[in-house]
Amino acid sequence: MNDASPPAFFRQSHAPDDRQRWAVKIEYDGTGLVGWQRQKAGLSVQQLLEEAAARLAGGRDVPSITAGRTDARVHATGQVAHLDFPISMPLNPRAVRDGLSYHLKDHPVVILAAAPVAPTWSARFSAIRRRYRYRLLNRPSRPGIEANRVWHVRHPLDVPAMQSATQILLGQHDFSTFRAVACQAKSPIRTLDRLDITRDGDLILFDVEARSFLHHQVRNLVGTLQLIGCRRWDSEHLRTALEARDRCAGGPTAPSEGLYLVGVDYDPDPFG
Repeated sequence: MNDASPPAFFRQSHAPDDRQRWAVKIEYDGTGLVGWQRQKAGLSVQQLLEEAAARLAGGRDVPSITAGRTDARVHATGQVAHLDFPISMPLNPRAVRDGLSYHLKDHPVVILAAAPVAPTWSARFSAIRRRYRYRLLNRPSRPGIEANRVWHVRHPLDVPAMQSATQILLGQHDFSTFRAVACQAKSPIRTLDRLDITRDGDLILFDVEARSFLHHQVRNLVGTLQLIGCRRWDSEHLRTALEARDRCAGGPTAPSEGLYLVGVDYDPDPFG
């Protein structure tokens, strides 16, 4: 399959009459992948999924739409996408799950669940909440087993100080300070519903929830909160940065390999 943009038929939010729409829940290790979206060079999750679906469909194209486009080296334990299979195919949840996983067996991408959905259901637009976890390894020694799966920070971090500072970020704000310069969202206004920080041994976990996020928002928030954890910033510095509405006022972007899309919520949940 080529890297050209799909025709308008494949960009429709409503499945055509000759197609049946299926939701799939996906787990993947983003190491070595260029992210979700197809690129001119390198393997993407979208390319691997659509090629697996095409094999399952006997060579016919099967387009996909995702709940969230993850960047290169970002992982997922609960990504969701929808696929439009030919309506003539006799499919059931087990056949879709196991058939796709079989054709993905040479890659670190697995289908956890599959479910038929209405032609108007959208993995992207039907989502009511997206949940991310960022994993930071806080110890002097570099990661061995966790290499490419955490951000390694050697200096000690003050978790209570970071926890206290999160109160400034909760709720609805203009998050321009924490969006990527190349972010294409029409508005920087977002509502952050949850930002919990906990320590589990040497791991510091950032659990973040919102209906939607700006490009790099979670990684920029984590990178900035890390400045508070190492006492380079305090809470008032964070408040000033948020109110500046300027990316240059924020902290660094945390590395992509520590970020995981852990879940996408729908009402009702197509996976039961």
